[in-house]
Amino acid sequence: MGETTKTQKTSWFKGMKAEFKKIIWPDQKSLTKQTIAVVSVSVALALIIKILDMLMTYGIDILVTL
Repeated sequence: MGETTKTQKTSWFKGMKAEFKKIIWPDQKSLTKQTIAVVSVSVALALIIKILDMLMTYGIDILVTL
């Protein structure tokens, strides 16, 4: 159990090669749009998290000093 033969390994690699041939790569225009969308959403989310963190820190500081 757990042993692989050389033919199993080569058939696995042949399967991987066949799957990679099926990939449809996006054109540059759609790739650029998608990249901009991902970066924009990431930055927006980072800003939201930072603002929430600052508000919670401020609130906890107020509660601690009471």
